[in-house]
Amino acid sequence: MSMGSDMYRQQILDHYRNPRNHGELEDPTFSHEGFNPSCGDEIEFDVELADDGETVERVAFHGDGCAISQASASLLSQELPGMTLDEIDDLDRQDVLDLLGVDVTPMRIKCAVLAEKVVQDGADIYRGERAQEATSTEDDE
Repeated sequence: MSMGSDMYRQQILDHYRNPRNHGELEDPTFSHEGFNPSCGDEIEFDVELADDGETVERVAFHGDGCAISQASASLLSQELPGMTLDEIDDLDRQDVLDLLGVDVTPMRIKCAVLAEKVVQDGADIYRGERAQEATSTEDDE
């Protein structure tokens, strides 16, 4: 294992054990939850938008799951403030994997991208572009 890889593994464990922005917002603009049935991960994100209705002001998340899913949510929660809904839409799998900084096995990809999908789907529901239903990674390739 390389020194850089070990550093990222330590970062994942730190975010898992001490998640950033963990909890709930009192009056979020929108909230959305999702799950990964293959691993049992569950995450709910609360998002508060600025007065412009487009820019993320604050976020919080809570849930339960493996180290990868919870660290991914924690890391993403640090990136979201200041982003617009359009920028959230533009996030992709590679952005989340880059935040984690380690190679994620194909079986763990769904764990890694759950937080991203929950926030994106929540934004779509907020804008009226998607039905109000929980996000699932069940049908992901």
